[in-house]
Amino acid sequence: MAGDAVRRNAWTIANIVMLLAFAFSVVVQVNDPDPWSWILIYAAALMICAAELGRRTRPASAAIVGLAALAWAATIAPRAIGRVRFLDMFEEFEMRGVGIEESREMYGLLIIALWMAAVAVAAWRRRRAATRTSLQGAERPQHHGGVS
Repeated sequence: MAGDAVRRNAWTIANIVMLLAFAFSVVVQVNDPDPWSWILIYAAALMICAAELGRRTRPASAAIVGLAALAWAATIAPRAIGRVRFLDMFEEFEMRGVGIEESREMYGLLIIALWMAAVAVAAWRRRRAATRTSLQGAERPQHHGGVS
């Protein structure tokens, strides 16, 4: 069906965009004072997106990365929420203060969490559909071409 192909292509394009965004995030972490934890979380999200391009994502893998990002964002939220106007985070590329840095970090983690939730749901739906299809095939009577 044409609608299914359009939906699959849109999902693939969205995953490519997010993969590139997470790759960019990995690269810019090199200048961070504590780069390795950030590089790891963004790289994990990048790898989930790469697996999703081949429709090979395990729902649990995406969920684990998403929940880790969400939990981490929750630890930053008390220091970030209400301290900086949302649009101030985009005025300059450089960090103008701890508030802007922590707000950007928190929102980056929330983006990871949201995208990983979307990927987990998509992978779970695919797995469920595949299970239904295989169960339906098993319920059909088998004809072996012989005389009964």
